[in-house]
Amino acid sequence: TKRRVSVGRVKAGAPRPRGVFERIAVHGHEQVSYWYDPPSGYRGIIAIHSSALGPGLGGTRYWYYASDGEALEDVLRLARGMTYKAAVAGLDLGGAKAVILGDPSADRAAVFRVHGRHVHSLGGRYLTAEDVGTSPADMAFVREETPYVTGLAGRSGDPSPMTSWGVFRAMQAGAKVVWGSDDLADRTVAVQGVGHVGYGLCELLHRRGARLIVTDVDPARVKRAVAEFGAKAVSPGAIYAAVADVFSPCALGAVINDTTLARLRVKLVCGGANNVLAEERHGRLLERRGIVYVPDYVANAGGIINIYQEVAGWTAEQSHAKTSAIYDTVLRVLEIARDEHIPSYQAADCLAEERLAAAERAKGLPHRA
Repeated sequence: TKRRVSVGRVKAGAPRPRGVFERIAVHGHEQVSYWYDPPSGYRGIIAIHSSALGPGLGGTRYWYYASDGEALEDVLRLARGMTYKAAVAGLDLGGAKAVILGDPSADRAAVFRVHGRHVHSLGGRYLTAEDVGTSPADMAFVREETPYVTGLAGRSGDPSPMTSWGVFRAMQAGAKVVWGSDDLADRTVAVQGVGHVGYGLCELLHRRGARLIVTDVDPARVKRAVAEFGAKAVSPGAIYAAVADVFSPCALGAVINDTTLARLRVKLVCGGANNVLAEERHGRLLERRGIVYVPDYVANAGGIINIYQEVAGWTAEQSHAKTSAIYDTVLRVLEIARDEHIPSYQAADCLAEERLAAAERAKGLPHRA
């Protein structure tokens, strides 16, 4: 019997754990490390979910959290998602993540040097990279304190272009299932968030003749997409009701929820954001509405594949080919969902769980899902 699990989503009706150790136990993490450095103002959390397949790899997020508890919940969800992302992508990596609680008054260089010491203290069990709110320049400061950092300039570099390419390939596969053709010409795609990944995706779609509807909290990004791609701009709240073929969330998570789901007027959901479903039941509700959902961590795996080339010694061509193969992975996931009559997110979880369980058995490790 295949295990059906949740990856960074909240089970409907499930009580939310309150204590730190209770939260860690619920998510099944191996290790969570806190580090506070008063002189620099650094406050960071690193979560390692699983090392069954290899060292935990995941970016460092710099964000202005409302509370320490919100930061902990975010890093736990993201680290667990990285485990499943690497497993489904066929990489010999575990899942981990780091968050830094943002402080506008802090010296950024000092903060990231301290973060480098935090990363180094874990002895290579965690490999970091850039993420939301961080850049290759920040990672250069981290590198001054530890070798356990990836995505530096001159190496694999910014993973965003590869993430965009992977999402595009995933969207093509989703289109193949929905419309019988993976040609996105003349399809209308509503893109939520036109930062690095969303902008790259818009560029790829524009080249293939797709029509674009865009939104972002940054008006300058929207203006750029309109000018360069002829996109139609809408307000952040209006993107959910946009008349389109595809909804592509490329900003933050939990955007498919009770408020937004009923407003969608699309046949396919496929984007670059993590943890798109607010709760598991929203994946089932999408299916009931006849909307095909490409699981987020399958679609956006191009970034981790790009970084993995540093770990595995791949060439850029090998990394690009592996990212292109996301197309085949999506087809496999949607085939399992169809044949077993389960939502697509459960089908993706099954693929990840099978690989993780095999690795855990081979190493004599307890199953941590």
